[in-house]
Amino acid sequence: MRRLKVLALLLVAVLGLDSCSKKTPTLNLLVWEGYADPSFVTGFEEQCKCKVSASYMGSSDELVAKLRGGSASNYDVISPSSDVATMITNAGLAAPLDLSRIPTYSQLSPKITSLALVRANGQVYGVPFVWGPNPLIYDTTVFPQPPESWNVLWDRKYRGKISVWDELSTLYMTAQILGYDKPDPSQIYHLTDQQLEAVKKKVLELKPNVRKMWSSGGELTNLFQNHEVVAAMGWPLNTAELKKLNFPVGETIPKENTTGWIDHLMITAASENKDLAYQFLEYMVQPKTQKLVADVTRYTPANPQAGQLMTAEQRQILHLDDVDNYQKRIYFWQDMPRRPKYTEIWNEVKAAQ
Repeated sequence: MRRLKVLALLLVAVLGLDSCSKKTPTLNLLVWEGYADPSFVTGFEEQCKCKVSASYMGSSDELVAKLRGGSASNYDVISPSSDVATMITNAGLAAPLDLSRIPTYSQLSPKITSLALVRANGQVYGVPFVWGPNPLIYDTTVFPQPPESWNVLWDRKYRGKISVWDELSTLYMTAQILGYDKPDPSQIYHLTDQQLEAVKKKVLELKPNVRKMWSSGGELTNLFQNHEVVAAMGWPLNTAELKKLNFPVGETIPKENTTGWIDHLMITAASENKDLAYQFLEYMVQPKTQKLVADVTRYTPANPQAGQLMTAEQRQILHLDDVDNYQKRIYFWQDMPRRPKYTEIWNEVKAAQ
């Protein structure tokens, strides 16, 4: 009997170990809001018999800080924007990609895949995912017509009713108002100390109008929904969310144009789930998934074939019917050699009373 009991205990232990070894694999993401919505992530989980766990970032600097602060091994897939994708590539924080494992890569927009943002030493480190602008979002009950200029944010009649993004994009937008994007739009990413001081002065003039600097998309949506703000620089995702809530929201690119971003999916160099991460990248750039992502975010897919699955109205909203002219109004974020100086100026703005 003792032997039988010992054998039974051993059998239970072995079965327990076996069940532990078969636990569901988890893919950990550090991405922008909207990039792990159940409407498309659930399909991947079912297909690959895994679980996707997403953490969200509020800015590019937050992403870089987490990767450099020793947290890189906590994440398998990240979604850096075009302002830090090159930095992450050059810092060795992302793994070079074997594009043969991502067959759909060949369908992606050549205009985007040909950029040098995620290329180094003859290798590619990121897959273009979606792109879009940082538009002016407004309450249509306050603005029956779209505001023509970013200068509306400085109008004293909206004191305490404006929001700006707690991110360097607010500096870029201010630089546009000051004309520093002429004749070369890329100059706003290479401002001199003197120009940055002028930008700082202009943003400080805006502060009395600022109800709050938002740091997450959900926070800005709530500010509008609670009628705390009437206008802000935001994301198309905010417009989509507010429309779902039947909020009277409008979105426009003012006459000064706006900045924008190209987001890539990257596999971290420290990831221990690279096989699953490759499957995720392939899944996320397929036309069907890209269409579902656009439904949630209102961002333009990097795979043009997603447009074939959309209505004519959807294609128009995403500007897939006139991509070239639309992109002329967007100054896509770039790698910034002087990023620490911009960050210093922005921190001074936030600290000022």
